Amino acid sequence: MRVLVTGGAGFIGSHTVDRLVERGHEVRILDSLEKPVHLKGLPAHLNPAAEFCRGDVTSREDLSAALDGVDAVIHLAAYQDYLPDFSKFFRVNAMGTALLYELIVADRLPIQKVVVASSQAVYGEGRHRCPDGRIVHPNMRSEERLRAGRFEVPCPDGAGDTTWEPTDESTVNPQNQYALSKHAQEQIAIQLGRRYGIPSVGMRYSIVQGPRQSFYNAYSGACRVFCLALHFGREPAIYEDGLQVRDFVNIHDVVDANLLVLEDPRADYRILNVGGGRPYAVLDFAAIAARSFGREVELAPVGSYRFGDTRHIVSDVTQLRGLGWEPRRTAEDSVTEYRDWLRGLGGVDDVLAAAEARMRELGVVREVRP
Repeated sequence: MRVLVTGGAGFIGSHTVDRLVERGHEVRILDSLEKPVHLKGLPAHLNPAAEFCRGDVTSREDLSAALDGVDAVIHLAAYQDYLPDFSKFFRVNAMGTALLYELIVADRLPIQKVVVASSQAVYGEGRHRCPDGRIVHPNMRSEERLRAGRFEVPCPDGAGDTTWEPTDESTVNPQNQYALSKHAQEQIAIQLGRRYGIPSVGMRYSIVQGPRQSFYNAYSGACRVFCLALHFGREPAIYEDGLQVRDFVNIHDVVDANLLVLEDPRADYRILNVGGGRPYAVLDFAAIAARSFGREVELAPVGSYRFGDTRHIVSDVTQLRGLGWEPRRTAEDSVTEYRDWLRGLGGVDDVLAAAEARMRELGVVREVRP
């Protein structure tokens, strides 16, 4: 099969390309190499067996050329950041996906499958249960509560705090520009795919962790932040109280899922969670990272929070498991492999202080003032 991987020079994309090549597929990459993710240009890890095309998924000319002669598309190109450039999220994530389907339909391209990367972010705070047993999908926490250090998610009517539950695919509640654009993207894929007979799948990735995860991208998650801090001999920054629960999934499990749905017609026209299968408190994940680096550090909250962060979010992966997929790697596996990759790079820039300052300037990181 001839497969186009958009965003194929990136973190998830490059690992997916490697596995496709290993399986004997012909692979073409379309990637814009946009900064800051690709701050130093073409990455050394790019698979030489894949054809590389530098281009933009929002360019009709670039995308049309990349689609020529391919049988399937794994659409991973995306824009993600904390920046308030709202229109760019929709231009890249939603419009780029709409253009993909437009070209397939207009040019009558014989595309057998499109796999589109979505995100757990579409759930917002996800599924919670109130003390009286009601299931709710709350909106984001107020600045007033966060500033006061009251981090748990309240019931909508004020009847106490909720407890989190695994979130399945049935209810979404996107609450920021990235989440809104990803929800639009997956709806474009599924609905236009069904309308025009283009088998399509939406993949709602949880927090994907592992090697090649850009350390220049402030959005790229706890593994990057904690490992970089430990690599440079500092203590990891713990926001809120460190008890917020996250769902970390290993990059190789994500690639397993991508290739499964590419080949399995049972996934057609479905949106599927891709998570790690178990919850981790942020403090526990930081401790895993510290042990991996052989460091004894005092892990304590820094007295700040990131406005707009979810409190607890863990994806229910029952549907994907029903197709035979299983998350087989642990958080320890992700951290160890990222640590080894980081140590092998040489000349790693200490970008954490600059990223923290930038997020404070944008009003993302704010102080707790009980």
